[in-house]
Amino acid sequence: MGFQQGLSGLNAAAQNLNVIGNNVANASTVGFKQSQTQFADVYASTLGGSGGLAAGIGTKVSTVAQQFGQGNISVTSNPLDIAISGQGFYQLDNNGAISYSRNGQFQLDKNGFVVNAQGHKLTGFAANPVTGAISLGSAVPLQVSTQSLTPLPSSTSSVGVNLDSRMSVPTTAVFSATDSTSYNSSTALTLYDSLGNSHIATTYFVKNATVNTWDVHVTVDGLGLDGTAATATNTLLGTSPTLTFNTTGALITPATGIVSVPGIVYATGSTTPQPLTFNFLSSTQFGAAFAVNQLTQNGYTSGQLSGFNTSADGTIVGRYTNGQSKALGQILLANFANPQGLQPVGNNEWSASASSGSALIGTPGTSSLGVVQSSAVEDSNVDLTAELVNMIMAQRVYQANAQTIKTEDAMMQTITNLR
Repeated sequence: MGFQQGLSGLNAAAQNLNVIGNNVANASTVGFKQSQTQFADVYASTLGGSGGLAAGIGTKVSTVAQQFGQGNISVTSNPLDIAISGQGFYQLDNNGAISYSRNGQFQLDKNGFVVNAQGHKLTGFAANPVTGAISLGSAVPLQVSTQSLTPLPSSTSSVGVNLDSRMSVPTTAVFSATDSTSYNSSTALTLYDSLGNSHIATTYFVKNATVNTWDVHVTVDGLGLDGTAATATNTLLGTSPTLTFNTTGALITPATGIVSVPGIVYATGSTTPQPLTFNFLSSTQFGAAFAVNQLTQNGYTSGQLSGFNTSADGTIVGRYTNGQSKALGQILLANFANPQGLQPVGNNEWSASASSGSALIGTPGTSSLGVVQSSAVEDSNVDLTAELVNMIMAQRVYQANAQTIKTEDAMMQTITNLR
């Protein structure tokens, strides 16, 4: 037995304690991945020697391997805290320098970019600022726009009602929006012009003398579609279209259920005339009271960004004060053929290396990539109990190697004292 074995054991045990200490220190670090010390024995090289008689000259640390196992997911109150469940890393841009991280604690900087605590920008696919369509292509720093949502003028509407087949023809023959005896039923919905101004469109249903037929009239803000006072001849299409039902109460005319309006005239400074279509396909005529089953339109007024969240596929969805939502961008994740080959650079970040291979970029939930969860973070995967046990074992190993050196020293003293 020589001093070399004991010294190598002391060095290896000390390095192991360093790794364990680093794990323990980062037990509460979000996105931290613990490391494991791996050892290898050491033999002296000899020419023509007998391998069976070699005792070895100690141990060495062969590598410090990071363990990329999944950490627990903890819920937070920050919508920009984003946890990865599964494989993958966030790709961060630091003025062109790319790094990767599992720490999903993000925030917005003064320019609306999604950044981590070091100011490194999260990358992904940008979204069209008007339509919200995701722009596939190269990864770019994600920026959340706080611009007001542009109004969308109403262009289509769906009116699904049940018209009571038991009703009689109105007593007043000439339709008037102000005379309830000239129509049987009515319903209203809100329309929007190109400036986001709201308008009330009222649809009136008049039982026709012809069996199973109804005339339809529409006014906007109490006026005809040409912006003048509503009369029987200047409402929908200028003359009243007819809805015809079969003997089982289903709509047969118009066959598609669609009635088109050439253009509504608004006096608000908005784009006029504004074309509009009404779809009555889901309307019925049964022997039951008048009822509104569907009343929708596709327009909306302007809105301010009120909040956002991230879906499982990484799409950041903004919510607006007008009740609408729109995609603001989509997060991308990166994976590697050999994650243990990544080079730690601090701040919970790694850089790619020749050992890790090139980054494989994709959207969350595709290929081998995990999904993301909004308002949550991934905890450190350090098992504190296991690390404390490992620390005790490493201490014992250190003491044992010190004991071999002490024993070797005693033997040397015995030899030196021989007379």
